[in-house]
Amino acid sequence: MKSFVLLVGLLAVASSEWIEIDWSKVRPIEEFDHYWARLPAEYQFLRDTNRTHRITNGQQASPGQFPHQVSLISEYATTNGLCGASILTRNTILTAAHCVVSGPSTIASGGVAIMGAQNRQIQEASQQRIRFSTSGIRVHPQYSLSGIRNDIATVRLNSPMTFTTRIQPIRLPGRSDTRQFGGFTGTVSGFGRTSDTGTSVDVLRFTTNPVMTNADCIARWGSTMVQNQNVCLSGAGGRSACQGDSGGALTVQSGGTLQIGVVSFVSSNGCAVGMPSVYARVTFFLSWIEANSDFVAQP
Repeated sequence: MKSFVLLVGLLAVASSEWIEIDWSKVRPIEEFDHYWARLPAEYQFLRDTNRTHRITNGQQASPGQFPHQVSLISEYATTNGLCGASILTRNTILTAAHCVVSGPSTIASGGVAIMGAQNRQIQEASQQRIRFSTSGIRVHPQYSLSGIRNDIATVRLNSPMTFTTRIQPIRLPGRSDTRQFGGFTGTVSGFGRTSDTGTSVDVLRFTTNPVMTNADCIARWGSTMVQNQNVCLSGAGGRSACQGDSGGALTVQSGGTLQIGVVSFVSSNGCAVGMPSVYARVTFFLSWIEANSDFVAQP
């Protein structure tokens, strides 16, 4: 069985207004003891494994290139988690379960969703920052950290966002769409670190690679880690999602931008080592997404 690492980073959160961040205190989540306590015993050896923490070998996004992108900050008692998410509706966003759950069952006490950010460290006119509460979080009831099963969640915001040219909902596959998307060019974006020793990236970045068939991905990961509920992006060229990008969208171009996955995990050996990055497959969870949000899928 291959090892995995969840794709989460950390930062400090002050309020629902403009948030000043001391980037020197931002660390990848695997550096915190509570992260290792969450892992099953067979993965405790990963504590001393070296790994990278970034959208690896990507490029800077242009303003408004990814209007579905959300920077999601989940608040816990002692620390706050940084993830990505995508816009479903004016009220609801889609993310990974491990972005809003700490430990076996501790749901975030709330947090802040940032929409429309190109550079999240400056006060951009395009940004909207809206709080969410614990009551707005819906985690898949079969979510399990062990093996990272059912790693998907929806978050209802305390107030609706306003759609603009830089803030738009993502399109999901229709109910009758049975494509596996193998061979499509996949794109993933996020605010993960740009180097192992640097600070979290300020400007949104993205990378692309071919979407793999599940058969090809299982040949790399094994059938325990990759199942029908997953979709994989090739790690060719060291291009990958990484820490801080969890919960963000894996998209393809099919009649426009279409979200087919939610960033879940990569190899513990590093994001740029060439292993496929693994995502929760949207079509597998489409009925659950509809039942736990105000999103309505197309036929």
